[in-house]
Amino acid sequence: MLPPIEEIAKKRRMLGLTQKQLAKLAGVSQSLIAKLESQKIQPSYDKVKAIFDALENLETGVELHAADVLHNAVIGIQKNEPVSKAVKLMVDYGYSQLPVFDGEQVVGSISEKTMLEKVSSGRDFVQISQLPVESIMEENFPQVGKLTPLKLVSNLLEVYPAVLVSEKGKVVGIITKADLLKVLL
Repeated sequence: MLPPIEEIAKKRRMLGLTQKQLAKLAGVSQSLIAKLESQKIQPSYDKVKAIFDALENLETGVELHAADVLHNAVIGIQKNEPVSKAVKLMVDYGYSQLPVFDGEQVVGSISEKTMLEKVSSGRDFVQISQLPVESIMEENFPQVGKLTPLKLVSNLLEVYPAVLVSEKGKVVGIITKADLLKVLL
């Protein structure tokens, strides 16, 4: 939820910005800022959010990006490998989910949750452990670039268990909720 629109003028003045400077930072017109501050229009949510995001970035002083928190070593599994190998990787590395690859291309994901759902549905442990990962994998984790704002990554992690970071079509890192918590340290 966004703060009241009246806060825009207060925050702008507190930061010593002109309307023109704020407009440039937020990617909106100076006239929009003026109309908002004089309460002459009802703006779109997107425009107001962009303005508050720009103000917040100035207040915090630093905007973090995906590259600032990613793990470079991406532990994944190939789609044709057995589920038992995915379980071993998760146990060995302390992960609850893994990206699934076909060569270097990401084709899905596998999680403890998915495996436990298969077991609780009455399927045999041994049978599940011998299946190829692709037979029980889920959709891909979303992919972002290294310069994606951490705020966007955080929003994605509200829906997905992990976010992959890619560069020129190649996966170069992974971010989980635990990585975001480390930012608070």
